[in-house]
Amino acid sequence: MIFQLDDKLWFPDPRLGEEDGLFAVGGDLSPERLILAYHYGIFPWFSFRNHDEPLWYCPMKRFVIFPSEIHVSHSMKTLMNKGEYTCTFNKAFHDVIIGCGIANNRFLQDGAWLGEDIIKAYGKLHELNIAASVEVWEGKRLVGGLYGVVINDCFIGESMFSLVPNASKLALIHLARFMQEKGKGIIDCQFETPHLKSMGGRFIDYDDYLRFLHEK
Repeated sequence: MIFQLDDKLWFPDPRLGEEDGLFAVGGDLSPERLILAYHYGIFPWFSFRNHDEPLWYCPMKRFVIFPSEIHVSHSMKTLMNKGEYTCTFNKAFHDVIIGCGIANNRFLQDGAWLGEDIIKAYGKLHELNIAASVEVWEGKRLVGGLYGVVINDCFIGESMFSLVPNASKLALIHLARFMQEKGKGIIDCQFETPHLKSMGGRFIDYDDYLRFLHEK
């Protein structure tokens, strides 16, 4: 079942949605609605060229990485030991989200979702210290990174990019190690990819996901 949202700040039970996680359409991308959405594992995902309203997803099987379970391959350890790249937090959020949108000509592809409205919406979340980024630098050049939303002790990843091999992996490892040091919860990858599975990602049920999301 797919619900039509209105101007009121609400979401239906995502358990009633489609198998792929789609359960609602409409509403807006205001900070208030996005914050409410992420507190329940809900996120917008839609082709900005093909849809006038946001589509809202909430998969019942969540692909996550527990920071303590991050897999660092031998080749990645070798790369990290070379010291060619440095990682930072929240030094270039806007540049990271733009990089995620245009890397490998993503912006021109069918189904591109990182349009102007999304960029503005997450920029506002960043101003509220709710959206965060990890940057990978080669000297003063930004060569990769990722961004997402922070809810309590969990990081909900939205997108990542690399201009050099393995830059996004470096960003993810840096994030996981930081969270592990702080005793933080989980990294929500939203959907499974071979890239994320190779780094330790696994599925958990939605109800278990919510418990992690709301722990403090």
